[in-house]
Amino acid sequence: MDIGFIGVGQMGSHMARRLIEAGHRVLVADTNPEAVGRLAALGAQARDCPRAIADEVETVMASLPTPDVVLKVATGESGVIEGARVRRFVDLSTTGAVMARRIFDALKARGIVQIDSPVSGGVTGAAKGTLAVMVSGPRAEVKAVEGALAVLGKVFFIGEQSGAGQTMKLCNNFLSAAAMTATSEAMVMGVKAGLDPSLMLDVINSGSGRNRATEDKFGRAVLPRLFNLGFTTGLMTKDLKLCLAEGGALGVPMEVAQAVTAMLERACSEIGPDKDLTTVVQTVERRAGVEVRARREGGALPK
Repeated sequence: MDIGFIGVGQMGSHMARRLIEAGHRVLVADTNPEAVGRLAALGAQARDCPRAIADEVETVMASLPTPDVVLKVATGESGVIEGARVRRFVDLSTTGAVMARRIFDALKARGIVQIDSPVSGGVTGAAKGTLAVMVSGPRAEVKAVEGALAVLGKVFFIGEQSGAGQTMKLCNNFLSAAAMTATSEAMVMGVKAGLDPSLMLDVINSGSGRNRATEDKFGRAVLPRLFNLGFTTGLMTKDLKLCLAEGGALGVPMEVAQAVTAMLERACSEIGPDKDLTTVVQTVERRAGVEVRARREGGALPK
């Protein structure tokens, strides 16, 4: 299958690579020429703008950081909408349902179908092809790209309604962020009281408090002080704000989401929006005067 891929950053580069390795002809474009060059070395064909890709292929995928960037790439000058051959636009980004419907309507007027296909599973999932792929759009068009999407991970058909996949993704990321922020407070409290954080994780993961943060993120990134899982606090904050907006539009109380968002915004301000999401624990550590880190044999590591 001929596939265009726009946006080959930390997530997109792995997804595009997997498509190349699966035997698809992949055309790529990105504002970072080095990222494009790395994929070209693997067999991708570089193009200078979204329109150039959309002139050559029927299916264009995109993995981009913000809703405004997706809107520009899809419908702006030299965007996908101006392509001569494109038939479907598969958006792997997180934009929220309102923006998804806006792009859907704009592309529909030009005979192009938008397929929402946000993904979850992080950089590791993108590299291994184990993402959760949340797809919504016209069923026949989804079937046309389902095989390619299966290269990226497990495909879930959410529904035909535009934006349904985006709503599913926002629900997922809200729960992910809530687990990370709540676990940060719990772990800091335990360490402040003198508990061994490694033992804490063992106990929690054998009990009812376990979650993705305790099972993976803290042991892999926080205790060794690596903070390197590849998804930034700024991007998660963006997702939570989209979640709050959608919940508000639907008339759903989102009090927990508001608290989680406030904690993420504090981390953006104090640590930096470009830092790994796991650094949110540092905002709690600073106020408590401890660090959640692995201990040396025989005693705690100093700060």
